[in-house]
Parts: sequence; structure tokens; C-alpha cells
Amino acid sequence: MATEFKLPEVGENIEKATVIRVLVNEGDTVKKEQTLVEIETDKATIEVPSTVTGKVAKIKVKEGESVPVGATLMTIAEEGEAGESRPARAEKATKEEPPVSRKQEARRAEEQRDTAAAEEAPEEDSRERKAAPRREARVEQLTPAARKAPPAPGQTVPASPSVRRLAREIGVDISEVEGTGPGGRISEDDVKAHARRQAGGAPRPARAAARPAVSLSADLPDFSRWGEIEAEPLNNIRRVISERLSLSWQTIPHVHHHDKADITELEELRRRRNAAIDDPARKLTVTAVLLKVLGKLLRRHPKFNASLDAANNQLILKHYCHIGVAADTERGLLVPVVRDVDRKSISELVADLHALAGRAREGKLSPEEMSGGTFTVSNLGGIGGVGFTPIINLPEVAILGVSRAAYEQVFDREGNGRVRLLLPVCLGYDHRVIDGAEAARFVREMCELLTSPFDMLFEI
Repeated sequence: MATEFKLPEVGENIEKATVIRVLVNEGDTVKKEQTLVEIETDKATIEVPSTVTGKVAKIKVKEGESVPVGATLMTIAEEGEAGESRPARAEKATKEEPPVSRKQEARRAEEQRDTAAAEEAPEEDSRERKAAPRREARVEQLTPAARKAPPAPGQTVPASPSVRRLAREIGVDISEVEGTGPGGRISEDDVKAHARRQAGGAPRPARAAARPAVSLSADLPDFSRWGEIEAEPLNNIRRVISERLSLSWQTIPHVHHHDKADITELEELRRRRNAAIDDPARKLTVTAVLLKVLGKLLRRHPKFNASLDAANNQLILKHYCHIGVAADTERGLLVPVVRDVDRKSISELVADLHALAGRAREGKLSPEEMSGGTFTVSNLGGIGGVGFTPIINLPEVAILGVSRAAYEQVFDREGNGRVRLLLPVCLGYDHRVIDGAEAARFVREMCELLTSPFDMLFEI
């Protein structure tokens, strides 16, 4: 028996994926749960395992091809099968059916008449539906004000699941967006334009005034005039990073607050502890300590753990604390999420960070492991630099950037100097939600906890 191996659903609102690698050839024998292909979605690279045991009869996709969810990737046949599909088997079975009685023939003829009668009405409905758009177009031309009317209660908004998800993430009411596509269909550009107007308080233009999208490539000069060039297509992850960060920067009024935390005692404690541990998965990191401290502070300052619903003029306060930790990988920037950081011990956070970082480097993070974050930490201390200003990860309202710690001479009020290890930190925050004084207090409390590890134990 041959089975059509199709692209399964790999995450919420993911409609298609790119085939990165096909790991088998036609004629290969495969086992159940054996990985057959690697795919790349907007969020991650995923291994897709076989659901059956058998022999690969036909491979229907190529590496680099974009395929929708539900598309057939290959057919797998049991030993001795020629790889015929289920529809072919059904047709073959129909031809081999035994003769039927007169009573069965009469029953089938009656069913066919009922089916034919039922199909006449849909044909008329089809003609009616084809005529309806022409009538609607005439009405729209006569009454342009009607184009701006919001959908009636219960009426479906013409937008794809991915566009709806984008609207939810950035706090836009999809029913208020003016669609510029065919039949008023709403695109991602429409949602982004609406969000920018919403943030800036600009009036919404009429749908008829919408301009066609301008390709960035059309505005670039021909670089090959000055030398040899190479065009490298963006992979899905880099494309999504580009779109989301551009939208975040255009939509959110970013403010950045800088400070330095004295981690001299914390670093001495960390090194003493790690010297007695051989397992890398158990070694204490500054990021793990930061997560523990942030778990406490986000409970104390709930605004930093929220999302802005600008469409409904409300702030969504979350009673859970999931922190995303930016990870640098060969495929681009990934942000796996550590769950319930406020409820876990530092040892548990160390183990979670080590496991997620390993899966990120191997490209095995699932979409679920990168969803649901309420706050983000980006630690570039392992690479270098004296500071940077991170961009907020929509729909969050704050992000913490951490740079490399360095020894500096610090003077007290009496003018006495001493050398201390200072950690540069930068808090980026949405000024629509968080005021400057609130941000300064948040960062100062974090620095004080990091400065005194002994006090931190009692505080947390």
C-alpha cells in the first residue's frame, strides 16, 4: 500500500515552508520516525519524520522549493508495491468490484438523480456569485463612502491567517484596516501602514488613494557597474527578522536607558562555583543570573511584562513570565523562550538555557519554543563591545541589552578609587507604555541586585 507523505502542520498560522534538504532517495527503505526532509519556516528549521515504514517510491519536491502545508512531499510504498497512490488504488478497486444486484442498481440510480438535482441549485448560485462582484463594483463606484464602512457583525474580514497573526501581535484591530488588494483583501503592508498611522495619529487614507508597493531593488543603483557582485537571497529567518524589526522600529517610540552594574563579587562567586563543576550544562552564567533577577523585577514592575493593545486602548498585563534569550546561529538570530523564569531556581535556568542554546545551534528549535515571550534579553558580552541599543521584539514593550564587562576604576564620594568589574546594560522600552523614571528605577534595582549576590539571595 502506497502512502502520500505530506507536509504536516508545523506551527500556528504557518502556511508554507521551504525544503532545505531531502535526506532520502527514491528506492530507499525508510522506517517510521526516520527524518525524511528538513524544512525552514518563518521561525525555525524543522526535521520532518516519516509516519510509516516502507520504500520511497516517488519524491515530488526539490531542495529550495517552497511548499504549502498539506502538499505531498513524496510517496512511500510497502515492499512489493509499485508506488501507486490511494486514488489509483481506489480506481483499481472500483474496477474489480463484483456485479451488483438490480435492487442495488436502482438505489444507485436514485442517488445519482438526487445528486444531479442538488447540483443544479449550486450552478445557479455560482452564476449569481459571479454577477455579484460586478454589482458590488458598480455600487462602490457610485458610493465611495461605502468603501470605508467597517465589516458588519459576523462578516468575514478578507485576510490570510498570517496577516491576522501580524495584526494581533502588534495590537491592530484587523476590522479597521483598509485593504488595498483585490476585493478589499488585506495584506501585511496594509496592517503595517495602519499601525504606523495609528502610532502617529495620522488620518486613514481612502482605499482608492493607496499607492502600489515600491520595490526597494528598483531604487538601488546597478552596483555591477563598479565591480563584480553576487546576489544572495534572504532565507526565511532573515526575511522575517528584517520585516519584524523594521515594523518595530517604525511603530514603537523607542527610548534607551543605559547603566553599569558592579558585578565584581558576583563574578568571583561564579568562578568559584564553576571551578568545582565539570559538566558544561551545569556551569553558572551571567545570563542565568540575569533571568533570575528579571523574574523578580517583572513581577514587581508588571508594565515591563505587558503588551500594548493600541486598537482597543488597553494594556495587556501578563501573569506569567517567559523571557526570550537571543541566540546567534548560522541561520540568523533566533530567540528561544525560557518559561516561568520567576518560578525556577538558578540551576533550572542554567539547564534550560544550555538545552535551548544547543537546539538553536543545531537548528532543532520548534516554533513553540520561540513563542510566547514577554521580555527579551540579548547578551553580546561573549563577543565584545562597550554597549548597544537593542530593538524591542514586538509585541513586547521592553528588551535588555548586555555588553562585555570590563574592569574600571570607580571613585566613592570621598574620592577614594578602586578597580571594579562593571557590566554595561541598556534597557530599550516603549515610551507609550513606560515612562523614563520607571525605566530608570527598573534598571537601578537590577544593578543593585547584581552588585550584592548575598542580598540577592534574600531578595529573590
